[in-house]
Amino acid sequence: MSKAPIVAIVDDDEAVREALSELLLVLDLSCRTFDRAEVFMAEYVAGSFDCLITDVRMPGHSGLDLLQHLRSIGSAIPVIVITADTNPATPSHAMRYGAYAYLTKPIETEALLRHLQSAMRLTGRFI
Repeated sequence: MSKAPIVAIVDDDEAVREALSELLLVLDLSCRTFDRAEVFMAEYVAGSFDCLITDVRMPGHSGLDLLQHLRSIGSAIPVIVITADTNPATPSHAMRYGAYAYLTKPIETEALLRHLQSAMRLTGRFI
């Protein structure tokens, strides 16, 4: 029997982490939340998560730093980048570093769900 999909959420904003976590729970998806990229990477083991949702701007390493690091160690985990950053270069940086999707805050629930469903299909999971 295969394990239930697990989504990692990395965002320094507690309210965002809680809102995303609650949304995923409504969808019967398990999730783990992390307040910084460094905390996530300290616990990351390849194959332990089916998707990652990360903010761009956080204290310490940014979500883009996290994305680059994951790709540099050979991780193919789908990464959905979320941000309130209005810098026009940020979306192209995220996509160049291998982001699966790029969404701006406030996040539209339907758009996030579409990207999550698509990402899960890539990993052989369905929601």
